[in-house]
Amino acid sequence: MRRATVGNDVLPLLLNRTPFGRFKDLMPFSIQRRLFVAISIAALAVAGCHKAATPSAASGPRAEAVPVTTEAVVLVPVDRTLSVVGTLFAKDEATIGAEVEGRAENTLVDFGDRVKAGQEIALINTATYVAQAGQAAANLARAQANAANAEVELKRVRSLGAVASQSDIDKVSSDADQARAEVKAFEAADAIAKLNLERSHVRVPFDAAIAERVVSAGDFVKVGAPLFRVVNDQVLKYIVQAPERYAAEVKKKMPVVFTVDAFPDEKFEGRVYLISPQVSTATRSFAFGALVTNVNARLRANTFARGELIIERNVPTSMVPLDAVVNLAGVTRVFVLDHDVARVRTVEVGRVIDGRQEVLAGLKPGEMVIRSGQSKLYDGTKVRVKAEDKAQERMAIAK
Repeated sequence: MRRATVGNDVLPLLLNRTPFGRFKDLMPFSIQRRLFVAISIAALAVAGCHKAATPSAASGPRAEAVPVTTEAVVLVPVDRTLSVVGTLFAKDEATIGAEVEGRAENTLVDFGDRVKAGQEIALINTATYVAQAGQAAANLARAQANAANAEVELKRVRSLGAVASQSDIDKVSSDADQARAEVKAFEAADAIAKLNLERSHVRVPFDAAIAERVVSAGDFVKVGAPLFRVVNDQVLKYIVQAPERYAAEVKKKMPVVFTVDAFPDEKFEGRVYLISPQVSTATRSFAFGALVTNVNARLRANTFARGELIIERNVPTSMVPLDAVVNLAGVTRVFVLDHDVARVRTVEVGRVIDGRQEVLAGLKPGEMVIRSGQSKLYDGTKVRVKAEDKAQERMAIAK
């Protein structure tokens, strides 16, 4: 079997591709071999030089600084607060029931009406109770007359002295005692009749608004049957729950500011007036209430409200621009400028106030935070502060 060699087969083919190809038939084979070796060495040298002149791909282009804008962490006086949610309840609420039995003659108010303490709101069988009161008064008058006659007779018999027998004296004395007892009994009956007559005129116990009318004219009611439900909505109580860790900070007379859905752009204020003495084991929270003066009765009882308990006024608090805060996978971070390098800082944030983020922990006043270009940053990225931020940065450093 013939073995392919450079001299026998490959060399002539390769030389055909060189400028000397057309002269190869005039050269001896040994010269052709040496010429091929020389050409190969020269080609390898040229390739090596070209490779050395080309930059290494691994070295890559030089990284450029990322342009960013910055802003200083500033101290702003803000109130330290506790966010709360709760319900507005009427301070006083009552179900007015019938105190006498009978048919409702008339109802004088309906739900939504405002009434004053002592105002008459319904009548129950007043004609009957007027008659009973008159009868009781007549019985009392008759008993009083009988008692007066008995007293006169007793005095007359006693004035006879020895002429009157002891039995006569005992009899008139007994009659006088019985007459006095009857007077007391009829006095009690008369008082009850007058009270029933008064109770047949149903009256409201305090200034209130009618929340519900239960009875209608013509209904027969028994003692205790509900007639109206009234609420005192001139003063409301805002009842909320607070975490137990605030138990030592919540005190009476602290202000509570809240809003309701009916007036979303308006704030209302109350003062803490009651604090629960116990913590719920189910929610680990405790209740407290604030009294709210309901000016012009604009707020409604049982309304849901969102608010804040103001624990301390004008506390210096670190604030940063809202766009400087980055939330990723539940972690809140900012990029802090450290000379010309961006450093990641985990922070604890609070409320958003006037477009700025309250920072509770993780930053110091005067530090410069990066507020743009964060998508290109990681911890240690080289950055370049834009020209418009240079002056602010110098002022912050000077401070």
